[in-house]
Amino acid sequence: MRGLKMVVIGGGSSYTPELVDGLIRYREQIPLRELVLVDVPMGAEKLAIMTAMVERMLAAKDLQVAVSGTMDRRQALAGADVVISQFRVGGLPARALDERLPLKWGVIGQETTGPGGFAKALRTIPVALQIAHDVEELCPDAWVLNFTNPSGVVTEALMKHSRVKTVGLCNVPLSIQRGIAAALGVDPARVVLDMAGLNHLSFARHVYLDGTDILPKLLGTDFVRQEIVKNIGALEWGDTTLQALGMLPSPYLQYYYGGAAKVEEEKQAIAQGRGTRADEVMRVEAELFKLYRDPATIEKPALLGKRGGAFYSEAALGALASILQNRREVHIVNTRNGSCLPDLGPDVVVEVPCVLDATGAHPLTQGPLPTAVRGLVQQVKAYEELTIEAAVTGNRHTAFLALLNHPLVPGAQAAAGLLQDILAFHREYLPQFFPASQS
Repeated sequence: MRGLKMVVIGGGSSYTPELVDGLIRYREQIPLRELVLVDVPMGAEKLAIMTAMVERMLAAKDLQVAVSGTMDRRQALAGADVVISQFRVGGLPARALDERLPLKWGVIGQETTGPGGFAKALRTIPVALQIAHDVEELCPDAWVLNFTNPSGVVTEALMKHSRVKTVGLCNVPLSIQRGIAAALGVDPARVVLDMAGLNHLSFARHVYLDGTDILPKLLGTDFVRQEIVKNIGALEWGDTTLQALGMLPSPYLQYYYGGAAKVEEEKQAIAQGRGTRADEVMRVEAELFKLYRDPATIEKPALLGKRGGAFYSEAALGALASILQNRREVHIVNTRNGSCLPDLGPDVVVEVPCVLDATGAHPLTQGPLPTAVRGLVQQVKAYEELTIEAAVTGNRHTAFLALLNHPLVPGAQAAAGLLQDILAFHREYLPQFFPASQS
């Protein structure tokens, strides 16, 4: 395989050393000749720091890769083989608003779930589609690996409104699988998840160890109460919930099954001066970029583990290697449903085990969802479809209906109030909702 040109959209992110650490480990499977980090003017300083950091990381491992940082996205994309999407419109200040605004209405503030995820999707989808159209023109054969959140929603927008070759990725399934392997003290290759649903709304229906389903025993262990992803914290399912479901939910299901308690946790954190998760991330990032500036830093710092995104590089590069080398390995990714989950439409995006080969992701048939979770998944998918339509069209009625359909939004008054607040506070990033005649 000839050396690849990889372009990272959002290259100034503090996550980038995690990706580069993976590229070093996958150097034989994914050989690079060029790595281009792309960001926007508000991220110029971080981009410069990150470009130098990446150069040091690769040089320390004797990788001969041309590294550059630029704010000229189109120039960067020309001739690219792989595009990694990991950008955040509005940066962490916008995330902080996403986490705080819903609390006024008694709703959890979270960057991918509920009204916070809705606001992020409205800001993100138009930019993701602009990037996709650049890819169509400048590097039509490139694979676009989407890590930009909300990953499932953004991936569905790409699949419905562009022609790019894309797969949506998330580190949560891999984090669960690796967490189970660590708890059991076994090689991760021996643990296989049968996990299905939507991004951040999925359920492990089986957990296999050497081919034997160990999920029933696992549900009664301390593992299910451990912190799996950094932005959620220790799990508090309660034995009744897990035993009744007979499945291991994604950690994000806590916002649905324990929403009121999560809202109170957020309010208390703010009242005590700790702020939201975005505030915590900003503190961690400030320390990370001090390390990244230091010429002596030549590898991914341990502090990055507090930022979240564990196994990000493995999720991305394992999937990419399977595609580029036509391995036909099974990975849990986000792709078009087809007939995989018959309770959902064929053109929506789902998160399920897929065979990845040179032509993309092929979902393994899962059959009907269990009755206990079918309605929730269908309702959230309706919200996601309406959110994509609203983001593309700028139609306020559609946006209102999207919020009204979300299970965490308590009625029409809250939906209307939330939409008004989101449009007011994020106006600069939502031009589709403000035609020139209203400016």
